[in-house]
Amino acid sequence: MQFQVPQFVEVEDKIFGPLTAVQFIYLVGGGGFLVALWFVMPHWLAIVIGGPIALLGAALAFYKINDRPLINALESGFQYLFRTKLYIWEKKQSKTVLPDEITLPGQTPAEDPAKYAPSATSNKIKDLAWSLDIKESMYSDKKQR
Repeated sequence: MQFQVPQFVEVEDKIFGPLTAVQFIYLVGGGGFLVALWFVMPHWLAIVIGGPIALLGAALAFYKINDRPLINALESGFQYLFRTKLYIWEKKQSKTVLPDEITLPGQTPAEDPAKYAPSATSNKIKDLAWSLDIKESMYSDKKQR
């Protein structure tokens, strides 16, 4: 048995004449709000406030940004404005106090422990550089790795 596969899945069905259900709801909601404004407020104020509301209702119904409805762009904008943001690339300057830097009042600061560490002699450094060079030359051929 063969089934027909829908071809235009991203196109919404036109239910109310040339309008989809969502477009119809936006237009009816905006129109209802305008009628309520007309009866509640003075007419001149209802016209001033109703103009942007009518434009918003029409824009929500018909205007698309990058083939996506305007409501998606508005939702993304509000999420960007009100959610917390994490800036990973910004280094925060904070002064951290290490435990060795803390001294109590009346206590003398401790001596530098690095002066008691053995110093690296030039012979030890040369030996270390030589052994690193030998290991590097041993593994310079990629087949040997």
